[in-house]
Amino acid sequence: MDDGVDALVREQIAYYRARAPEYDREYLERGDLPELGPAFDALPVSADVLELACGTGQWTGRLAARARSVTAVDASPEVLAIARERADAEYVCADLFTWHPARRYDTVFFAFWLSHVPPALLPGFWETVADALVPGGAAVFLDNGPGEAAIEDVLTGQPVPSVRRRLGDGSEHRVVKVFHEPELLERDLAGLGWSARVRPVGANFIAGSARRDR
Repeated sequence: MDDGVDALVREQIAYYRARAPEYDREYLERGDLPELGPAFDALPVSADVLELACGTGQWTGRLAARARSVTAVDASPEVLAIARERADAEYVCADLFTWHPARRYDTVFFAFWLSHVPPALLPGFWETVADALVPGGAAVFLDNGPGEAAIEDVLTGQPVPSVRRRLGDGSEHRVVKVFHEPELLERDLAGLGWSARVRPVGANFIAGSARRDR
């Protein structure tokens, strides 16, 4: 991993660890997040599910209601402690850029994570997803779309697309943030060997599903 990318990824992990007590505030304060409910319900989630970057478990319980089992992975032990109180799942604390699945799943789900993957690490991330899926399994995701850039503090002149985030204590942190255009993301995934359908949801979100071409 390039030193600049590695430093930003480490800063991103530190931010989410520090943000754990504030993580759920956005779900309470943003009026547009309920728009994602029907989009989530339409995703092909079934059987054994792997959730990547589960955060405080906002989606884990909803996955568990539709799945036979859920394994949820996140790099922050602080958010995992909250998630364990919220939803019944097998939890794993690991950096998703170095972690590899020990088994395969029917569905891999991630919400608001793909936009935090540096472009240089995107092929490797999707290889990890492929390694985690049974043949014919589906990767499904929700995320911010291009419209979200208008309400983020986007940084310029950075080697990796990133934004500045502020915590309640006034501290500032950089995190990776790639605002994927649905059609361009479909094309990028096709280049990595995936058949994907990505659509906008409301003004600020996207929803997608992808299967590996075999």
